[in-house]
Amino acid sequence: MTLSPWNATVLTLYPAMFPGPLGVSLSGEALARGTWNLEARDIREHGLGRHRAVDDPPAGGGAGMVLRCDVLAAAIDAAAAPDDPRPRLLMSPRGRPLTQARVRALSGGPGVLIVCGRFEGVDERVIAGRGLEEVSIGDYILSGGEVAALVVLDACVRLLPGVMGKVASGEEESFEAGQLEYPHYTRPRDWEGRAIPDVLTGGNHGAIARWRRAEALRLTRERRPDLLRPPEG
Repeated sequence: MTLSPWNATVLTLYPAMFPGPLGVSLSGEALARGTWNLEARDIREHGLGRHRAVDDPPAGGGAGMVLRCDVLAAAIDAAAAPDDPRPRLLMSPRGRPLTQARVRALSGGPGVLIVCGRFEGVDERVIAGRGLEEVSIGDYILSGGEVAALVVLDACVRLLPGVMGKVASGEEESFEAGQLEYPHYTRPRDWEGRAIPDVLTGGNHGAIARWRRAEALRLTRERRPDLLRPPEG
């Protein structure tokens, strides 16, 4: 059975930023094989007037400029039909934090359409009018949504069938089991007075599994205790 490619469309004022790092390594190889497709579309193609204006001052006054709803809606409509099943994401610092569970859900679907905001933000009406899901990659501010979009795409593409060498490589990573990943070691056995833990070289796979679970729990308690809290509600 031939699998359909995972299709990503990015709406941006800077299409030259794509594929960027996604064009190399595992994601780049998968892109060349046709495992996934990437289309970067210029929002400014739908700008207004001779100068292709895409923004205006915020209603009510204030600093900066706001991406117009009519311009962005036209860009979205040109990129995706009304029955396009792909989620429509808007990279935004006020969005829901991106989680590994959401990444897995996205990678298991037909693809994504991602809107990269700029300026002070986008007109609120287009978020509701075009069903945009606001997504954040962290509690900090970027110059625009392009870097955040690259993060989302990288996280999704690496989970597509055939991109990573071993399925277990993805199943045992941080956040997959609600914890951080256990420590890793490789040769040489001794380095600058630091040795690989004996349990990892003893050949007892049950003991190794127990050690890894314990270390994952220890690191999570030390660094991300929030991951161990029961969900609210």
